[in-house]
Amino acid sequence: MIGLYRPGTSLLHRAPSVLKLAVLAVAMVLVGLAADPLVLAGEFVAVVALYALAGIPPTAAWPQIGPILWILLFAVPVQVLVANGSAEGWTTAGLMAGRLLVAVALAALFTLTTTVTAVLEAFQLLLRPFRRWVDADRVGLLVALTIRCIPLVAEIVREVLDARRARGAQGSIIALAVPVVVRSLYAADAIGEALAARGLDD
Repeated sequence: MIGLYRPGTSLLHRAPSVLKLAVLAVAMVLVGLAADPLVLAGEFVAVVALYALAGIPPTAAWPQIGPILWILLFAVPVQVLVANGSAEGWTTAGLMAGRLLVAVALAALFTLTTTVTAVLEAFQLLLRPFRRWVDADRVGLLVALTIRCIPLVAEIVREVLDARRARGAQGSIIALAVPVVVRSLYAADAIGEALAARGLDD
């Protein structure tokens, strides 16, 4: 989970984590507001360019982005069915899929170019004016764990799907969800034990 960071000397690696968080927040808003396929395509090209600038190879990016395609495999048809299979429904589903793909790619890029320590320091800096009411260290740790656990859950989904394919198993979404939830709970227990061992259980 902690090993997702890819060391490098690119501009993105060297940029202050606070600045990267701010740019990520603005970029997410712009992606969410994209209502034109051409605009969304332009944003996708920009993200690809950022990956190239950061020197992140496809072999490192794919494990972080690829699992979202399994979610889209279910979400897109549902969106089309809700719209009764109309052309507008397909457009809406395509935009939804594109937004989600670009957003995940951006979040993965932040994860791949930013250390956990940098994330903690960024949130401590941002929350410093509110230290009277908020424990900046704990909030920073919570955010860092959240960022790192998203790819962890995606990896669990991938491993469960690989295991099902290896057995030639077929089943419903529930048959997929149960082992994913169980393994996620085990992973959460392991993380909790690690935090407790470091005196962060109170």
